[in-house]
Amino acid sequence: MRGMGKDGFRFLSVVFQGFSDYNKNKQKEVYLMSETEQQRKERERQEDLQRLRGFRPIDDDFMRCLFKNNIPLAELVLRIITDKQDLVITDCQTQKDMKRLAGARSVCLDAYGTDSENKKYDLEIQRSDKGADPHRARYHSSVMDVENLDAGQEFAELPDTYTIFITEKDFYEQGKPIYVVERINLTTGKKFEDGEHILYVNGEYRGESELGKLMHDFNCTEADDMNFSLIAERTRYLKENPEGVSEMCKVMEDMRNETVLAERRTIARSFILMGELSYEQIAEGTKLSIEEVRELAEKEN
Repeated sequence: MRGMGKDGFRFLSVVFQGFSDYNKNKQKEVYLMSETEQQRKERERQEDLQRLRGFRPIDDDFMRCLFKNNIPLAELVLRIITDKQDLVITDCQTQKDMKRLAGARSVCLDAYGTDSENKKYDLEIQRSDKGADPHRARYHSSVMDVENLDAGQEFAELPDTYTIFITEKDFYEQGKPIYVVERINLTTGKKFEDGEHILYVNGEYRGESELGKLMHDFNCTEADDMNFSLIAERTRYLKENPEGVSEMCKVMEDMRNETVLAERRTIARSFILMGELSYEQIAEGTKLSIEEVRELAEKEN
């Protein structure tokens, strides 16, 4: 290893991780070979049902299902967080994909809403401090700007935007229920008034205020323990109603398939970096198409 630089060690790390993932998948495949297709599906369904029982609104995948096609719930939550009791939401989309600049990093918003004054709201669940990095909040805000100003429009026509991070922990560790971030002119001491608003909501906060009760509900697994009927009813539907349970199981199945696909792509990248296998061999071993392997190789090169 003497003389090997950081790039060399990084390369070996990628390769070894690929082999590790590959071996884990092989072991899993051997185990699954003893199962019938019906047994596998039933096992995965029972695992999904167990996971579903533990879901809370502050879990982002469950949160997206809570807000899907649910303007009244989005309106309730945003009224409480922004302290605007007359706020009227006219549109709410979940997993809104934002990418208008070629080559730019895309962003998939957890919940994206518009109010009656055309103000835009991005509501995000951030379970980890890394996901709540201020640079990420800045990027989310800028993406909404690009999404909402067309060619020929004046800059003054940019709508006000609200990027809201609900964090599981108290990100700023000051014990406050909410942290409001605004630009100010440091020389004059006055607000910059550019229409950009960033809010960090403390998911650990509890209290008798509406926000305290909301954060309590966001951390509940049982609908009967919740304060707000809109959240409780939707939670009960997704966890107890057969149609809602099927909807959640489909979401978890999609998540599982995405995870498997991501693992296969990671393994394929490792083999591509090794340079010892043909694209056909990599495709056969990872169950990816040759076209996908070629695309991965082009990105690595």
